[in-house]
Amino acid sequence: MTEFNGENLNADFSDVEQENKATDETMDLSWIKELVRGEKQREEAGVVDFSPAFDPKNLVLKDTIEFLRSLKMAFIKSATTFNQLKGPSEGHIKVYGISKTHSDFMLFRNGYKLIFSMTKPGQIIIKFHHLSTPFIGNDYNQPETAQKRVHSPIPQTALEARWGAFNELVWTHAEKRINIEYLVKFYVKNFVHSSTK
Repeated sequence: MTEFNGENLNADFSDVEQENKATDETMDLSWIKELVRGEKQREEAGVVDFSPAFDPKNLVLKDTIEFLRSLKMAFIKSATTFNQLKGPSEGHIKVYGISKTHSDFMLFRNGYKLIFSMTKPGQIIIKFHHLSTPFIGNDYNQPETAQKRVHSPIPQTALEARWGAFNELVWTHAEKRINIEYLVKFYVKNFVHSSTK
């Protein structure tokens, strides 16, 4: 028979507390709030809901918006660090939200834009654009000529959400899973090189 030791119990309990704390920091539990809110509303109304709890369209829309927000925050962090290290000189990276969209945004530097836009739930397009002013009366208004003179050093890219196990949405590019840290690093490096005066 093992003798009861209060110290071991306290040590085990603190381990569980630390594990829960780590889980809380990494795991999004907002879905539980939605689950409880929905159940309370049904109980108060006296309604039985036979519709499936899983709504794929709503989940894809919410996840696309959340993924765009995560991208924007990562780019803001990178741009802030870049700007601080660069100092007070010109050529800072600015991050702007795009109005009348769910959460589209763009990077701006020296007349160059890198735009992140939700084209539909589950799809985000990344496109590079340079602000240029075509002259009136020239042939730049012709689509063929305009296409020839526009050279994008950063090709347009599509990010797509794919269904993974247990209804997880996995963000991919060319059917490969995306790591936000590497995506941000890739685009900031290319954007800085492309937008250098």
